Amino acid sequence: MVKKLYLIFIALLMLTTAACSSTSSTKEEVSDAKVVSKIKGTVRVSLAGWQLESGIDPITGIENVGLKDFLKKEFEPRYPNIKLELYQVPWENAQAKQTAMLKSGDVDILYTGGAFASQWQKQGLLKGLDPLIEKDSSFDPNMYLKGVWENSYSTKSFDKKVHFGIPAVLGKRIIIYDKKLFDEWGVDYLSNNPTPEEILETAKKMTGKNPKTGKKNYGIWFDGKALNASTFVALSYAYGANGGEGTLNDLKNIKWNLNSPEMVKAFEWLKEAAKYAPPGILNTQGNENFGLENNDIAIHLDANGASTMGEVMANKNTKLLDRFESTLNLGPNGEGWVAVDPFVMAKDAKNVEASWEVLKFLTGPITQKYTYDNFKFTPTLTDASFVSKEDKYMKTAMEIAQVSKSTLLDEADPFFGSEIVPAINGFISKARNGNAPDIQSYLDDLQKRAEKWSANQ
Repeated sequence: MVKKLYLIFIALLMLTTAACSSTSSTKEEVSDAKVVSKIKGTVRVSLAGWQLESGIDPITGIENVGLKDFLKKEFEPRYPNIKLELYQVPWENAQAKQTAMLKSGDVDILYTGGAFASQWQKQGLLKGLDPLIEKDSSFDPNMYLKGVWENSYSTKSFDKKVHFGIPAVLGKRIIIYDKKLFDEWGVDYLSNNPTPEEILETAKKMTGKNPKTGKKNYGIWFDGKALNASTFVALSYAYGANGGEGTLNDLKNIKWNLNSPEMVKAFEWLKEAAKYAPPGILNTQGNENFGLENNDIAIHLDANGASTMGEVMANKNTKLLDRFESTLNLGPNGEGWVAVDPFVMAKDAKNVEASWEVLKFLTGPITQKYTYDNFKFTPTLTDASFVSKEDKYMKTAMEIAQVSKSTLLDEADPFFGSEIVPAINGFISKARNGNAPDIQSYLDDLQKRAEKWSANQ
């Protein structure tokens, strides 16, 4: 799953219950927008995790414009004859709730997690968008980052023949390191595209008693309990361990390659890196101070920069921006795991023309600027000039998204989530506790399970 700790920069405290609303608003602000379309109709929109009402951000103290007020200002003047019915769904039960809405025909457009969308597409619940794209000269797919538009299972079918989603929000998975700790230890800064070996060697040098402060430092942090095994996915790019050959459209005929020498290298890296990480990685903890003044970790893999940017926005502490530097991910071109949340259209949408106009608007530059300005959602656009010059972390994330491609090691792969991820996290746990199993035997067993699983599909 994409799960929003990295997609959403700020805490959205108002998303605890599902609710249905219209786009009515008490805001009096008027847009100078011109009419774009006179198409008539009602479009029902289900939104996982969006803030509908305007309010004060609990972290930064800055006022956020809710979606209803935004739509009243920017959507209604452009599409005066389209009525929107908005349904807010918490992430905790988004898959079940939205699946039920699709099957009962109660929704036209959905914003959702990429893994949910890919499964719905496979089940035949979503409309292919290619015919709509081809006949609409106003829609330019080149506005989206190529790596996301062409290579994400969140937007394109498993056989890569059908576009079913428009990318709306990216997850941030970048490497961030603390230059202050590097200076105190007398270690060279990371390169812009560090290799796993560079990360490992550097982390080893900075684990232990800080020579300047005398405090305990850890060389690295990565999530040892991640549901998407994001660090491992980045390692798979670096070592060329794609997991096998085949497509998720034909699970029975996948030729798994989970016990290859390349996979062994990735597990060997995890075994060594676990020595230089705090024990909290086994419970997604231990990094609470990363990005802040009291940080004690040199390198954070698959970070998002949220803590630092929150401090910058709330207290104008721009010194942290210089202290915490970002790099691309571990792949040879900076690749890493890229979460993508799309907007999709129900196969049985009642008013396809109106729904298409709504879908385009909600994934276009006007809306993406709004979600960035108010919630720091990462854009999916090639031209995102509205991103703050200070926000280097977001720019790095977009560079990674431009070059990354989906492989079998992806949350859209049911075997990846059910068997491979638990195997990876279980190995990390054993390695951190000094009980790492024999890697080749461990992977041989995983390979057998994968082959048996495919044979039963």
